[in-house]
Amino acid sequence: MMKANKIIKLFKGTVIHSIEIGKVEILPNSLIGIDEDGVIQHMKSNYEDLKQLEKDVTMICTDNGINEQESVIDMGNKFLIPGFIDTHAHAPQYHNAGTGTDLPLLKWLEKYTFPVESKFKDLIFAENVYGKVVDRMLRHGTTTCCYYATIHLEASELLAEIVSKRGQRAFIGKVCMDRHSPDHYVETTEQSISNTKEFVDRILAKGNPLVQPIVTPRFAPSCTDELMVALGNLSHEKQTLIQSHLSENKDEIEWVKSLYPGIESYTHVYKHFNLLNERTIMAHCVHLSDEEIKLISTQQTAISHCPISNFTLSSGNLDVRKVLEANIKLGLGSDISGGYHPSILQVIRDSIKCSNSHFFNNGNHTPLTFEEAFYLATVGGSKVVNLDHRIGNFIVGKDFDAQIIDPFVQNSPFDCFDGETLKDIFQKFIYLGDDRNLSSLYIKGNKIKF
Repeated sequence: MMKANKIIKLFKGTVIHSIEIGKVEILPNSLIGIDEDGVIQHMKSNYEDLKQLEKDVTMICTDNGINEQESVIDMGNKFLIPGFIDTHAHAPQYHNAGTGTDLPLLKWLEKYTFPVESKFKDLIFAENVYGKVVDRMLRHGTTTCCYYATIHLEASELLAEIVSKRGQRAFIGKVCMDRHSPDHYVETTEQSISNTKEFVDRILAKGNPLVQPIVTPRFAPSCTDELMVALGNLSHEKQTLIQSHLSENKDEIEWVKSLYPGIESYTHVYKHFNLLNERTIMAHCVHLSDEEIKLISTQQTAISHCPISNFTLSSGNLDVRKVLEANIKLGLGSDISGGYHPSILQVIRDSIKCSNSHFFNNGNHTPLTFEEAFYLATVGGSKVVNLDHRIGNFIVGKDFDAQIIDPFVQNSPFDCFDGETLKDIFQKFIYLGDDRNLSSLYIKGNKIKF
């Protein structure tokens, strides 16, 4: 057995996380120790004898040569939860968040989205928006995010630099689109392939394990066959993740059918071009057939559930229960700015509402519980980005990506009362909490400014 690394910091108090879907572990009187690499080396919970807890604190500090007053964080009546994982967000669209919610997807792209994304050739404009969106995500407890940038190489690299400076864990994608796009916002096939390869190489060369490139064909209608073949090959060569959109809107699906009449379904189009595998994240997937669900499961592809944007753009409601029963990796996405809110807490709430809406039409449907939704925002997301061996909960050996939540902060959006259990208070946070309750944020053990 390998010797554990030296512990440099201890967190003492209530820990809340999930190990399996549907079960939230609420662990009072817990002790977590992390090493200088931000890896969890010690985790013990539910001390019944508080004197023993304090003895263990003293012993760990002594054994590791650290000062108890400087190295032990007593959370008091706060609690510790894993960082949230946003599996689908369009960083440039943050400029439009909260506006332009009056149109369905394809018209929305044409009127609002492509015009703002085209502005990111201006690096001053890009730096302003990208700095703000990353800061906002961090303030809402998002420790890991899958970002779409734009078609612009330099601006996409700038987003990666901003994310790296802030200390966030992220996957950054230079968007690829070489057809069916406005004249002012489109690449040639050669440009898209060349710039994407260059982008991937530049990000990998920076050597930051927290910030990785992700191959990003916007969606099948915006990419030629030649481009999709090249992107599939690039992802395989570099072993990067892939992100795209699938079956978000019925008009979009009909469009794909007209473009690929000889291919069985929209999902099969991505498989045809080697873009549907265990490293792929497909956003939305609202209108999948049973055969497509089976294919996604077989390919071990992940789905990012984006209920806010699905409601806002009138796209439809994903049947989460059906996806989970098919053993498909599933996480949550804000989908800024089709989704108007950057907070994964809000996505959790809307995922529950979305699931409840299926119950209205099918009394046999089992709605999503808040415990299940919390799992999707943490462990579920970690599986989607293939990092469940590193993040998602507080198992020893994983990185310490965490939020310290203060339910009693001044001006908290909710109130607590005598006699309430820790579960009551946690549930109030899930339904009523916001960024005011975020006391501290850690990514790989580093305290993050927000």
